[in-house]
Amino acid sequence: MQPCKVHRYGNPDSRAVVLVHGLTDAGTAWPDLVQHWGDRWDVHAVDLRGHGESPRFTDAELADAPAVMLADLVAVIDDLPEPAALVGHSLGGLLSLRATLARPDRVWALVLEDPARPTGAQPDPDFLAHNEEFLESVDADPEKEIRRMAVETIWSRSEIEAWAACKPLVDRDYIRRGLHLGDPVWEGLFNALMVPTLLVLPPDAPMAPRAEAVHNPLVRTAVVADAGHCVRRDQPGEYHRLVDDFLAEAAPR
Repeated sequence: MQPCKVHRYGNPDSRAVVLVHGLTDAGTAWPDLVQHWGDRWDVHAVDLRGHGESPRFTDAELADAPAVMLADLVAVIDDLPEPAALVGHSLGGLLSLRATLARPDRVWALVLEDPARPTGAQPDPDFLAHNEEFLESVDADPEKEIRRMAVETIWSRSEIEAWAACKPLVDRDYIRRGLHLGDPVWEGLFNALMVPTLLVLPPDAPMAPRAEAVHNPLVRTAVVADAGHCVRRDQPGEYHRLVDDFLAEAAPR
């Protein structure tokens, strides 16, 4: 199996942080966070399979895409010389959570930005159709989508342009045939974690684990006001502060 593309930023002599993007994004879709960190961390930003410059899915891989993507991410962290912090958003948050459970000795901290809740092996037809239509609209007129996002969001120009540039690179076969999240176990994953974990959520977070069902003292939750699903883009200052403080506290001495 061909390895995934990993973009490198920051300081290679610092501790490793692995960025894991959400659906239809890529490892290049973190420009403001990468700029904010500068040389603070050795940043490895993964293009998940079927995204960015990473390989497309084979027919056989599409049958169990969640397992393939998890194996890809585990291979990335296994290949690093030392344990890393994982920072994931949405789909990337779910994969980062599962990878941390698979390799707790290879992860020193975990940050989950509104991670995607798994719903089993059956994709939602409406969700698939929505994503296909959305990707087609970006393909048809990317500048129109950039202008629309500039009006409808408070995202920075750099974030909007990076977001838009990822969309033509998405494997459409993955969207049509591989877009499900696997095993629906959810709160139990958080209770099984053995590393410091920060869950960053918007006020309206229907995918979030039920607070009353999570009793792991290693898991802390921060709710960011006036944010949506992309917390770091909607409220970058507060997201950066929360994650900076958490990683500084969690980093091995």
